Amino acid sequence: MSAILFGSFILFAIMGLPIAIVLGLSSVMAISMASNIPLMVVAQRMFTACDSFPLMAIPFFMMAGSLMESGGISRRLINLANKLVGSMTGGLAQVGILTCMFFAAISGSGPATVAAIGSILIPAMIEAGYDAGFAAAIMAAAGAIGVTIPPSIPMVTYGVVGGVSIGSLFMGGFGAGLVVGLSLMAAVYIISKKRGYYGEKERPTFLDILKAVKEAFWAILMPIIILGGIYGGIFTPTEAAAVAVVYGFVIGFFIYRELSVKDLPKIFVNTAVSTSVVMFIISTAQVFGWIMTSQRIPDQIAQAFINFSTSPYVILLLINLLLLVVGCFMETNAAIIILAPIFLPLIVKLGIDPILFGLIMVVNLAIGMITPPLGVNLFVACGICDMTLERISKSVLPFLIAMIVALMLITYIPGITMFLPNLLTK
Repeated sequence: MSAILFGSFILFAIMGLPIAIVLGLSSVMAISMASNIPLMVVAQRMFTACDSFPLMAIPFFMMAGSLMESGGISRRLINLANKLVGSMTGGLAQVGILTCMFFAAISGSGPATVAAIGSILIPAMIEAGYDAGFAAAIMAAAGAIGVTIPPSIPMVTYGVVGGVSIGSLFMGGFGAGLVVGLSLMAAVYIISKKRGYYGEKERPTFLDILKAVKEAFWAILMPIIILGGIYGGIFTPTEAAAVAVVYGFVIGFFIYRELSVKDLPKIFVNTAVSTSVVMFIISTAQVFGWIMTSQRIPDQIAQAFINFSTSPYVILLLINLLLLVVGCFMETNAAIIILAPIFLPLIVKLGIDPILFGLIMVVNLAIGMITPPLGVNLFVACGICDMTLERISKSVLPFLIAMIVALMLITYIPGITMFLPNLLTK
């Protein structure tokens, strides 16, 4: 059965089918050709995978992000970031990274972050004399922070699959996102220094910064309410997602007043489509993972790793290398559902915190958003500035290296990400 499962998976992937279809068809092929299990089990498993209360957070966070995006948030966050880092070397690019970090605390999605911020800043950078490839590449890379800083849809998925605290994952995500963001800003500084991309000559005054903070106050307050509510015991992460929707609605309609009734149908449709795609991937990936578990494939892989080395440092390096390759070809949520159950028993046996491992997985697979051929952030950035995938792929290489350096720091210096979760659980 294993040979049919993986053989058909590779075949369908080469044919260019969507990842959810690949996972579903390969599972059906394996069951129908190498077992007596009725195909009805596939539908039952798919339904069971989605029948989860924590997974309800996914559509709510997606809708909250759409409401905040349409409600005038992007422009205010860009203005705040410009006041804070616009005068640095590579000013507009630095503004893009910082804005993506702000927006990540609202969106929870990498492509959504690229679309919301990149659609404004990529044309602005090109007009200011930045190379188009550089502008598109940095926004694609910075957009990956969208799934690293909470709320994060992949973190919700990992929390459900791994049975770990989503709230702790969210708190650890702040440290991880900060490291990735600072790594990208350092790369931008070095490149901009060589190319002569300078920031604004006039430095903002304290009053200018204070005014920008005041304008963006309601956007900045959202993640504070969400995480404060979770750790204050007021609501669960799923309930927090629903609160975020109400908050985004109130902000867009009654405070910023840039959201109108005519915007709602588009927001609802986009949320429904995005949610259905993610849930379809989750359901078919669960069937695929169930077959692997029944064939004891996770145990065999774990044993192979242990036979190679018993050092946690070496095992983490091998897993990171594998995930970097997987991220090039597989959607983030699907990879988490399939691979987390494989590696979690091994991770626990080696004494590695499952929360830390979840953060490593999310950051690693976020890098897959800027690696061809699947790199979704690259396609969004290409669409904004009408650029070929080949050109942006070359330009993104320095930022890819910066993100891998950040990944290694997160992997081997646990205090970076585990400080807040450990502090709040004491």
